[in-house]
Amino acid sequence: MTKLSRVWVLGWPVTHSRSPLIHNHWIEKLGIKNAVYEKHGVPPEELSATLSSFRDEGVIGANVTVPHKEAVFAALTHHDEAARRLKAVNTIVDCGTHFEGRNTDGYGFMANLKANGPDIDFASKPTMVLGAGGAARAILVALADAGVPEIRLVNRTVEKATALLTELGVKGTALSWEDAPDALKEVGLLVNTSSLGMTGMDPLNLSLEKLEPSALVTDIVYSPLETDLLERARARGNPTVDGLGMLLHQAVPGFEAWFGVRPDVTPELRALILDDLNPKNGE
Repeated sequence: MTKLSRVWVLGWPVTHSRSPLIHNHWIEKLGIKNAVYEKHGVPPEELSATLSSFRDEGVIGANVTVPHKEAVFAALTHHDEAARRLKAVNTIVDCGTHFEGRNTDGYGFMANLKANGPDIDFASKPTMVLGAGGAARAILVALADAGVPEIRLVNRTVEKATALLTELGVKGTALSWEDAPDALKEVGLLVNTSSLGMTGMDPLNLSLEKLEPSALVTDIVYSPLETDLLERARARGNPTVDGLGMLLHQAVPGFEAWFGVRPDVTPELRALILDDLNPKNGE
């Protein structure tokens, strides 16, 4: 009997993760046999034991979500370059003699922009990033690697934004929210990495008056799919990219590493996740 290959998503809580929908869709579509992707809720105090159980449980890899990304980085001895730079892991791959921690968040962000936005010359204009929390880390590094000439990082605490730029080795300027409206001049890309505007969170109050109409606006929030920021940007003629594509594209490299075949991000997959995000009649 062929042994079942398992992939887990590790988090606490992990109830609302959409990763199983994404990966099990690909497993079915690509005809991969004896494989399953499962949610695996892990309290922080059980994380080490869970990682040690992978071989016995037939786990060939995993995704990692909050609050475990930094702890998994510390627990593993092998990492890819992205994980090393970010000191955070969102993907674990069985490399035979060891498990390797990887980070595909930056890849997912850039792939989403390239797939769903207009052609953009990242090296030609400054980029403004809103928020200096955990979600900003991979995006800042990805933008720097893409050749963005200037990053304007906006955060409630300017000192935190300055410290993050320094830690990551990213050249940029830290700004307060009060400075942000005027600093939108000449910006070619505006990115919201904060939770502002997310369902149940405070609104994102930022005047777009001085943003060039050609600038691309993207929000990594995907609940709601079209945030107020994206709605206001679209209304004034700016091209926009929602955050759902980042979730879908960041999953691609992990799936390819686990199963040896590269999946496609399709309209069918997007519709599947959108349907799950918008349950009918409270179901």
